[in-house]
Amino acid sequence: MGARVTSLRQAALEPALQVDLTAVADNTRRFVSWARGSVMAVVKADGFGHGLGDVARTAVAAGATWIGVTSLAEAVQVRESGVDVPVLSWLNPVDVDVRTAVRYGIDLSVPGLEHLAALEAGVRVHLQLDTGMARDGAAPESWLSLMSAARRAELAGRVSVAGVMGHLPCADTPGANEAGKRALLRGVEMARQAGLRPSVRHLAATSAALTDPGTHLDVVRIGAGLVGIDPSGTTRLRSALRFTAPVVQVRRVAAGTGVGYGHAHVTDRATTLALLPVGYADGLPRTASARAEVWLAGRRRPVAGLISMDQVVVDVGDDAVLPGDEAVVFGPGDDGEPTVADWARWAGTIPHEIVTGIGARVRRNVR
Repeated sequence: MGARVTSLRQAALEPALQVDLTAVADNTRRFVSWARGSVMAVVKADGFGHGLGDVARTAVAAGATWIGVTSLAEAVQVRESGVDVPVLSWLNPVDVDVRTAVRYGIDLSVPGLEHLAALEAGVRVHLQLDTGMARDGAAPESWLSLMSAARRAELAGRVSVAGVMGHLPCADTPGANEAGKRALLRGVEMARQAGLRPSVRHLAATSAALTDPGTHLDVVRIGAGLVGIDPSGTTRLRSALRFTAPVVQVRRVAAGTGVGYGHAHVTDRATTLALLPVGYADGLPRTASARAEVWLAGRRRPVAGLISMDQVVVDVGDDAVLPGDEAVVFGPGDDGEPTVADWARWAGTIPHEIVTGIGARVRRNVR
């Protein structure tokens, strides 16, 4: 039996990502109500793929009193989007443009003596301590010298020490936070003994904020939680994304038809295949190919064959599907459609990677 093909010729139909800012606002309000201190909305990586400025403004309107980012460029973007709460940037090179930070009123982290020595102009800083990650922050053996140098820099008018910060390596594991909390509090005490008076202590991100109130201190940093991701698996938050794609081609094929590259899938019966114009260039992990599904014509439909750079084939059986019909790649899951968490599980990764990996050619709609 030869393939019978129907194609879509309506160019206006294209993959789209709908960002639901009401979900961001709702998640933010929940964290504000749970936190023992203030909430820092972390909007790095373009607001976890949801739009940096939109997420920042929404979170502040919903009660966040700080914004956190990695780079100075992101911090400037936050300011230029109209946000006027304190902003902290914590991953910058030694030669960061300090005068830009001062001009825009941006706090910078100090992860070591080299960064501290390069600062000037009275910039506000947060001393960043390695509290168990062996990654960012000053190593414990250097804390005493860092505190002493920071006090000298403060007396010289080069910096103003506003905070002390750390990060927890295993916050989604129950009972794993005590060592990190003790380490940060020890660092704060060392800062005070050196004559510093930091007013902001922060350690917890989304997982610890949800599971361990003892780590909240003065500020909790919420990034993934803003957009509906709970790494701890303990709380249902509202997902803020819905990714859709139109069917561009439908074909009827015989049993034994190989599909896509390498014929990684061969049909076991006569069936209908629908083609969607999305692929790994748009953020669908190729590693999910053998397990992934989309929602189409009222049911979940399996992906047939390998996910290509910009195409994916789904098997719809004997059901009627037409070019132009909308497939939901993922959404909140309220109607049975796959979720970001589903795609992460199919790909053997975490939801953070899915939401931050959606390609630039996917049209964004914000509501």
